[in-house]
Amino acid sequence: MSRPPSPRAPRSVVACFLLATLCAIGFALSYALDLGTPVMGGTIGAAFAFIALGLALWSRLNDRIEPEYVEERAVGPTPRAQFDHFTEALTTQPVPRSKVLWSMLGLAFGSIGLATLFPLRSLLPETGPNPDKRLATTAWRKGAHLVDENGVLVRADDIETGSVTTVFPEGYNRRQAEAATLVLRVDPTELRLPPGRAGWVVDGIVAYSKLCTHAGCPVGLYVDTSNQLLCPCHHSIFDVLRGAQPVEGPAPHPLPQLPLAIDRDGFLVALGDFSGPVGAAWWGYP
Repeated sequence: MSRPPSPRAPRSVVACFLLATLCAIGFALSYALDLGTPVMGGTIGAAFAFIALGLALWSRLNDRIEPEYVEERAVGPTPRAQFDHFTEALTTQPVPRSKVLWSMLGLAFGSIGLATLFPLRSLLPETGPNPDKRLATTAWRKGAHLVDENGVLVRADDIETGSVTTVFPEGYNRRQAEAATLVLRVDPTELRLPPGRAGWVVDGIVAYSKLCTHAGCPVGLYVDTSNQLLCPCHHSIFDVLRGAQPVEGPAPHPLPQLPLAIDRDGFLVALGDFSGPVGAAWWGYP
């Protein structure tokens, strides 16, 4: 006869359920801190993997309860006592019901259930990070200084006629690609901007989103002779003098414009966010 298993919870199973709980907590934290899809997917996936491993290790206890043997029996009907013993063996729980194991399993599943509530919170209005809200706004804020790719503040005098400069809000990071902006200097007398944008220009310096409104490609080509921006992906062309209206190609909407001002030290600053959602049209337009 083999010795029955210890009623104490196996450490390996407890460890798996504990790790699953920690991974679920990690998923909630990664979502709250916006650490990115790979981190969120990895933590929640690891949580389920540790639960599966713990259940597999727990199920192996079945093989350790009773030894395998062949019972000799006489020919003829089964004696009543033997039949009752067989029935009891079938209905008896073979795996010890350790309270610790069941408690840890409940804790692991409960942690995952609570962690999955975090993404649901984003669907509520006026709570971040709401998907619609995040696609409709960028890191630009009133008073934010314009900096180049090296983080150097941009002066109005640094912008030359015929050139194009890519800028970002001061303190940006590489993950804020939606804030990429093109700054150009044109003849202010030739500007024909939409109504209400007369104060968005500084000495002929205008700024537009760098993301094409067709598929979100970077618009990086500028033709000075025609004052047009070109998207190299699908050949959309935007008229800089007329609010970056599309004049050719598949882009359905103009490039959003960034309102500009100049501080007392001569550095360019933003007066707010873009005039509309940046990037692909389906992000913020019907």
